[in-house]
Amino acid sequence: MQSYPAPALALVENMAAAAAADPARAVSFQGAPGANSHRAALEALPDCLPLPCFSFEDALDAVKEGRAAHAIIPIENSQHGRVADIHFLLPESGLSIVGEHFLEIHASLMALGDGPFTAAYSHPQALGQSRFYLRDRGIVPMSYADTAGAAAYVAELGDPTVAALAPRIAAELYGLKVIEDNVEDAHDNTTRFVILSRTPRDPATISGPAMTTFVFEVRNIPAALYKALGGFATNGVNMTKLESYQRGASFAATEFYADIVGAPGERPVDLALEELDFFAKNLRILGTYPLERIRGQ
Repeated sequence: MQSYPAPALALVENMAAAAAADPARAVSFQGAPGANSHRAALEALPDCLPLPCFSFEDALDAVKEGRAAHAIIPIENSQHGRVADIHFLLPESGLSIVGEHFLEIHASLMALGDGPFTAAYSHPQALGQSRFYLRDRGIVPMSYADTAGAAAYVAELGDPTVAALAPRIAAELYGLKVIEDNVEDAHDNTTRFVILSRTPRDPATISGPAMTTFVFEVRNIPAALYKALGGFATNGVNMTKLESYQRGASFAATEFYADIVGAPGERPVDLALEELDFFAKNLRILGTYPLERIRGQ
């Protein structure tokens, strides 16, 4: 908690105390109060008690240790792609995905002064999502752990030539001036979040369309991935995401993160997963949960 800038620390302490008094309603998120993840928690679970955490690992640990019932974690952005390290952290956490939420992302440039500005602090994702705006104005992007924390840091610095990119609510929380709203390069910018719990959701309790997320590994041999995924095509299962990543430095095997539309217990999904398990290894389902947004077929 001491890693937060001073303007954020009092808010964090109050929110942590409220969550500790009722952990069943607590939802952990990475960032300072006012971050996009804070907004996502309030939108996805309106009755929750948001619990700010300094890192993604801290947010996941809060659920693992019982200090929060859920965590809400950004996993991908429509403009900037996957959120770094999440594909490693989710499988290692032992938690299950029980929901998803899509949040429209709008960044505001905020500061103590009126400009011009030499630098702007924000989370690397937010900086990447506004890179053309910053470059056109000669503002140097400076990385910070999260968007709202960057706003609190700028307030703490007291330098009128330094700005932050953060949700508008952060300016209100930390006493900054909003210089310009909607400075993101793409105004349909959207981040997908996943909601995590210690207990997986029973697919039988999902009444509408469902999504299943899993990870698996294939050997570095010809046609390994083709064979592993063939069952999804032959059984008509829609795969909406497939991303590869390397674990460790050996480069001996590739791991994959995948989303499919459907749930275990549905015959096409069961057949496809059975075929995948035959050709791949270390198959692990991370969760089955309701689709918040229907994917195209």
